Amino acid sequence: MEEEVATLAIDFNAAAYLKLLSRTLPRVVRSEEVNERMLTEIERLDALDRPLTPEETEYTELMTLLVQQFEREHYPIGHAAASEALRELMEERGIRQRDLLPLLGSRGIVSEVVNGKRNISKAQARKLSQYFHVPVEIFIGV
Repeated sequence: MEEEVATLAIDFNAAAYLKLLSRTLPRVVRSEEVNERMLTEIERLDALDRPLTPEETEYTELMTLLVQQFEREHYPIGHAAASEALRELMEERGIRQRDLLPLLGSRGIVSEVVNGKRNISKAQARKLSQYFHVPVEIFIGV
């Protein structure tokens, strides 16, 4: 724990982090509006064509945890098959199969995964988890 704090202190610019926090004022998510605002900010940072700074990484991780908590409570997926969960997430967020090509590979693989004809590998589950900002267990059935 002490190593983590020491590393964070060396690589972390508090002023830059405060500036990021002031953009969305992350807090416990209690409404769709706040959830969408945080998701938009997470997606904006994910779309940057460069590695995130340590401050941006912390900021994104914080908002992701807050969004995940809200979505677990308000959108329980239950024990749905991984492909069903994937289709539901895609529908909720307006994601098309072609949007998953960078995560899953070819069109054929994407189609088979989405339609439940192919299991989602652990590597694919991790990518999907990061992409959708949901727990990896949704896609691997743990």
